[in-house]
Amino acid sequence: MTAQSWRSLRTKKYQFSLRLFLFLNAASALFALAFPLFEVSTLPAPAIFIVAASTLLLVWHGKYADKKISLPVVFLIFGILWASHIAMKYRMLGHSDDSFLMISLLSVLFIGSIAFANNIIAFTLHSLPSVFVCLWLNGHEHGIRILYLMALPMAGIAIQNVIQKRYDRFAQQLMYKLLEERETLNGLSMLDPLTGLYNRRGLQNKLDTLLALDTRGHYVLLLDIDHFKAYNDHYGHMMGDQALIRVSAAIRDAVRSRDIVTRFGGEEFMVLLTAADQQQARVTAEQIRQKVYDLEIPHMFNESTATNVTISIGIAPLVDQDIDGAISRADKALYEAKNQGRNNTLVFDELPLP
Repeated sequence: MTAQSWRSLRTKKYQFSLRLFLFLNAASALFALAFPLFEVSTLPAPAIFIVAASTLLLVWHGKYADKKISLPVVFLIFGILWASHIAMKYRMLGHSDDSFLMISLLSVLFIGSIAFANNIIAFTLHSLPSVFVCLWLNGHEHGIRILYLMALPMAGIAIQNVIQKRYDRFAQQLMYKLLEERETLNGLSMLDPLTGLYNRRGLQNKLDTLLALDTRGHYVLLLDIDHFKAYNDHYGHMMGDQALIRVSAAIRDAVRSRDIVTRFGGEEFMVLLTAADQQQARVTAEQIRQKVYDLEIPHMFNESTATNVTISIGIAPLVDQDIDGAISRADKALYEAKNQGRNNTLVFDELPLP
């Protein structure tokens, strides 16, 4: 889950609560008009208005779900309408009937407790006007009962509200933790675990950003450790890994912080020199070659020849942001140099440097 999906979930929760509230108001008012407990000569206007307003708001919100309305105002208006309905109907009956008050109050409390199971403010705004009216009409006899009917769902909603807030905080903290871990894993997935340099996935990620922002001249350096298979065969793969770690560190130290260094294959590395010209590419390549040679890692690649680990570098300009083409030209230049037996050297796009 992302922060955006979290906000989307909260928005959908708000929309569902509002629609449920409007539906319950419309259904309850319509039921009160169609099947009244006590027949009266005229239909109470507040109940008719509740049905009409709820229906219109439901249709409007279904069409414009992304638009927000002032919920406290809506809840309070509907609460006042229900209180007006109770007072008007009670006076129309012409006699005191406690059961009508209790049933009407329970209906209002039912709507609030279902629609706002964890929103104490919304429940209070919707229910309190009806409670005041019932207390005013018959509070001297049933005041305790009326207050109890109000207090019971309020206590339940308050408890649910506390639980929901704790759950939301926990879920939000968990979401942020997961996002941090995902970012960490994404970062690790772009790095070569042995050398700590970018792998091909990391290279592509950096290229997408770099080439979109900077269109100045760039150069590709393709580096290959000379006779590395022979090194592994003679010294073993553990020593080979140590050699790769030291060589990768030397390459990283020889370039600028803005240049991109990638482990391209087993013993192959690639450097993308950003905002560089041909002379800068040549100087940087020579610095890399010399730093690797200065590591003085012993290398006996056959029974009669002993030297240090060296590196050969193919160089090609990045033209028209064609990274594959530049790598291919650098690789071709490097391949031809090695076929000619030239190691520990620099070759520039099929043309050897003097």
